[in-house]
Amino acid sequence: MEKVSILWADDEIDLLKPHIIFLEQKGYEVVTINNGDEALDLVRSRPFDIVFLDENMPGLSGIETLEKIKIEYPNLPVVMITKSEEESIMEDAIGSNIADYLIKPVKPNQILLSLKRNLENKKLVSEKTTQSYQQEFRNIGLELSGKLDYNEWPDVYRKLIRWEIDLEKSKDDGIIEVLRLQKDEANNMFTRFVERNYVDWIKGKSVEKPPMSHTLFKEKILPRIDSTDKPIFVLLIDNLRYDHWKAIQPLIEEFFRVENDEIYFSILPSTTQYARNALFSGLMPTEIRKKFPKYWVDEEEEGTKNQFESELLGEQLKRFGKDIKFSYNKVLNLNVGKKLVENLPNLMGNKLNVIVYNFVDMLSHARTEMEMIRELAENEAAYRSLVVSWFEHSSLYDIIRFIASRKLDLIITTDHGSVYVKDPVKILGDRAVNTNLRYKYGKSLKYNAKEVFEVRDPEDIFLPRVNVSTAYVFARANDFFAYPNNYNHYVNYYRNTFQHGGISMQEMMVPIIYLKSK
Repeated sequence: MEKVSILWADDEIDLLKPHIIFLEQKGYEVVTINNGDEALDLVRSRPFDIVFLDENMPGLSGIETLEKIKIEYPNLPVVMITKSEEESIMEDAIGSNIADYLIKPVKPNQILLSLKRNLENKKLVSEKTTQSYQQEFRNIGLELSGKLDYNEWPDVYRKLIRWEIDLEKSKDDGIIEVLRLQKDEANNMFTRFVERNYVDWIKGKSVEKPPMSHTLFKEKILPRIDSTDKPIFVLLIDNLRYDHWKAIQPLIEEFFRVENDEIYFSILPSTTQYARNALFSGLMPTEIRKKFPKYWVDEEEEGTKNQFESELLGEQLKRFGKDIKFSYNKVLNLNVGKKLVENLPNLMGNKLNVIVYNFVDMLSHARTEMEMIRELAENEAAYRSLVVSWFEHSSLYDIIRFIASRKLDLIITTDHGSVYVKDPVKILGDRAVNTNLRYKYGKSLKYNAKEVFEVRDPEDIFLPRVNVSTAYVFARANDFFAYPNNYNHYVNYYRNTFQHGGISMQEMMVPIIYLKSK
C-alpha cells in the first residue's frame, strides 16, 4: 500500500520538525515548503493526498493559496492552520471549502486525528458498520425465528433498510451478500405471515391488524386534521418505498422535524388502481364498485383507473362528518409541478390540501422500458441515488420548502412500493388475463399453487369478480410471473426490474411520516 503523501506549507516550517518526524514514524510521507507560491507549484507538479496550510504566510497568504488550489483541484483536502481565532478568517477559510481547521499551537495528535478524519474516515466508518452489522445479524435472525406480529414486522424491516443503506458505503462484498440473503429470508417469511393473516385483516375477523390502505385516512390522517387549526398538507408520492424515504429524509430535515415515522400496509394488489383508490375512498375495491360505480373502472375496461380520487376523497370526508374545504392536485409532469408551485399561495384557505406526485412510479416503469435508465439504476443503491438526485431538483422539493416557509404541518405517504424481481414463476392464461407481472386474475389461470398466494374467491378480499370462476394469484418476495411462450426472452427482459402488485416487504410495508416545520 502506497504511503499517504502530505504537503505542509508554513513559513515557520523548521519549528514543526518534531511534528513532521512524528508523522513520518507513523508511515506518512511529508513534503515541506515555506510559502504559498511554491506550495502551488508542488501541487501542480505531483499528486498529494492532503495539504496543510498556514493561514498567515508572507507573500501569497494561506487563504489565497487555498482559493487557488480549490480552483484547480476542488477535491484535494486542505487543512487550514492559524494562530488567529478571528471569526472573519474562519469564515473565509470555511467558505473556501476547507477540510479541517486547526488553531496553533497544534499538537502532533491533533494533526494525526485530522488525517484520520479526512483520509481514513470512510474506511473506518465502513469497518465499524460492517462489525456492527455482524453483531446485529444474529439478533435479526433471532427475531425472524420468532412469531412476529404486524407491529414487529415493520421494526425488522426498518433494521434491514438501515443496514442496507449503511453497508452500501462498504467495500466488503461478502457482508453485503450476507445482508442480501438475510433480507431475502425475511421477505419469504413476511409473505407467509401475510398469507396466514390477510383474509382475516380484510374481513375484520382479526382485532389485531395493521393500518391499511382503506383505513389510513380514518386512523392516521383525519385525527391530525382535527388536531390543528392551520391548513395541513398531505403529500402522496406514488411508489415511494421506505428506503426511498430514508434516502431523502436528510434533505427534508433541513426544513422539517420528523415528529413520527410510521409504516402501514398496502392492500393487495399493491398497485395504484387498487391501493390508492382504497386510500382516498376509505373503502375496499368491491365497496367502491358497489357504492360509487361511476368512480370505479374495472381493470379490463378502457380508461384511466385513478381519475376519480378527488371525488372519492370528498365522499370519505363526508362519510366521517368532515365538512371542510379541501384541494386535490395530481402532478404527472414537470410543467404541472411548476404551475402548482406558483398556485400554492391560493391553497392557504383550505383546511386540507392533498398533492399526488407521480415521479417515482414513472421512474420504476421507465427503468424497465429504457436501457439508459436501467443502467443508471442497476441495483437498489443506484435506484435510491437516482430518486434522491431527482428529488433535489424537482418541483416537489420546491413544494416542500413552501409548506415549511408557511410553518405548516406536512404528512408524506405513498400508496405502495416496488420490489426488485429475480425469479420467474410460470403461469398460463387466456388473452383476457391482465398484464401485471406480480399478480394475475382470470377464469382459466394455470399455475403451481405452491408457488403463489392464491385467492379462489375474490370476494374474500373484496376484489372485483369478473365472472364465476375468477381467481387472483399473487407473486411472492422476488418472484415474477412469466408465460411459457417465448419464455427465455420474457424472463431476460423482466428479470432485475422493479415491479409491484404482489407480496413483499418493499411493496406492502410503506411509510407515512408526520413532519413539523422548523
